[in-house]
Amino acid sequence: MFLLEYISDLELRQQITATTNKAEAYNGFSKWLFFGGESVIADNDPEEQEKAIKYNDLVANAVIFQNVADLTTVLRELTKEGYGFDSEAVAALSPYMTSHIKRFGDYIIDMDNAPEPPEPELILPETPAEMLV
Repeated sequence: MFLLEYISDLELRQQITATTNKAEAYNGFSKWLFFGGESVIADNDPEEQEKAIKYNDLVANAVIFQNVADLTTVLRELTKEGYGFDSEAVAALSPYMTSHIKRFGDYIIDMDNAPEPPEPELILPETPAEMLV
């Protein structure tokens, strides 16, 4: 029954595809962040396997948080400069950016330098003409 509904319902197919694409984007991002071993967990101990997966998810979530903080800062600056953008443009941004990350580089953690708290919502323009082009 589900397959018949899936075949006949375009909106359902689009929703499933969009959700699958989000999950695959995260999996690709997480795999890229997995340090060494090409995402292969070499240990046969289930506890060590679970640790490796959880640590990788922790690193992925930390990078996602930093990416969102950086994107929020840029959106705030653009808003202050008078640029406009709509919610569709913001929704198209991805927190899975990696081009700015030096995967095996030097990392300095400054616990005294916390990011600005994210705003609950940014003021978005009402019309597409006000979008950032």
